Amino acid sequence: RAGGKPIEATSTVRPGNEKQQYAFHSFGAVFVEVHVDADLGTIRVPRVVAVYDVGRVLNEKTARSQMMGGIVWGIGAALQEESSLDTRYGRFTNANLAEYHVPVNADIDTLDIAFIGRPDPYINSLGVRGIGEIGITGVPAAIANAVYHATGVRVRDLPITLDKVMRV
Repeated sequence: RAGGKPIEATSTVRPGNEKQQYAFHSFGAVFVEVHVDADLGTIRVPRVVAVYDVGRVLNEKTARSQMMGGIVWGIGAALQEESSLDTRYGRFTNANLAEYHVPVNADIDTLDIAFIGRPDPYINSLGVRGIGEIGITGVPAAIANAVYHATGVRVRDLPITLDKVMRV
């Protein structure tokens, strides 16, 4: 159509005031059920319910898998993962996965994950937002709140270990 000549176009895009009017980040709500053994102080998480607004979900399976991974990571951050520093030498004493505890299949029970699924018309033409690490962000706080409601002990530093829960 151009008679064999190259077609050129120039465009300019400048940020508008959209960021002051709309939220461009994904968000969600996480609810956790915990079981705390009164004698041993062990904490189990039998159920996590999470609902996320990430705009339009393009692939339900991969989005759900991303959220599952984040929730598992959040459970680990809340209950198990801790880096111990040897202050004499400035090195971590658990610098490998042999001593660094992470959740395994037996630590994870029911994960109920749902998406609002409403396209976001303000972010892009597809209505999608990034989900990235949104699955982890609310989980440790939800577990800490559930432990508080179960025991009356407010733990403010992670991981939530039995010595922190069993304070007398």
